[in-house]
Amino acid sequence: TMAENETVVITGFGPFREFLVNPSWTAAQGLKSVGLGKKTGVYIKELPVSYVKSKSLIIHSLQFAVHLGVARGSSIVLLEQRGKNSGYRDRDVCGFCPESHCCIEGGPEKLDSVIDMRRVSKQFGQPGMEVIYSRDAGRYLCDFTYYCSLYHGQRRAALVHVPSSGGLASAERLVPLLQALIRSMLQQLEDVFHCKMLKL
Repeated sequence: TMAENETVVITGFGPFREFLVNPSWTAAQGLKSVGLGKKTGVYIKELPVSYVKSKSLIIHSLQFAVHLGVARGSSIVLLEQRGKNSGYRDRDVCGFCPESHCCIEGGPEKLDSVIDMRRVSKQFGQPGMEVIYSRDAGRYLCDFTYYCSLYHGQRRAALVHVPSSGGLASAERLVPLLQALIRSMLQQLEDVFHCKMLKL
């Protein structure tokens, strides 16, 4: 079954503006150290805040990819449902932005994750609303990476924006929450997989 010997790829981003160490990469490292359970391997990768470099470093065709990005000025976790293909006009750390302003020329305008993020957010959305469902990932490197990953990975990807401020920004609180969120996503994937097998 799919449950045996899965590997989840978790990416965080490198330094960006005031973040000499990006909170998304700190969170990815934290997830690597706590793990996702006995049957699930965790592979982490730091992506530079660069359109060209991040696109070449995204690993495709694995079971599932979780991209972590930082939401500046936010104190909550945002679960992103959708990646968008066009409208990329903000320059990256190299001063570059895609000439076509697109992720994949000729690709669909929007791609949604196979995971129902609204369902996941409802499981974790109570006390103090720490987890919020979102359909606008911001059209910068996070959104760009997410779209490319959804496009090449049969939509088996997630993008989670982690907070840059507030109590949840501390690794002690953030990492266990992310661990629970990702495990919920994996459970959903497994349920979908079993339904498909039953129908075959």
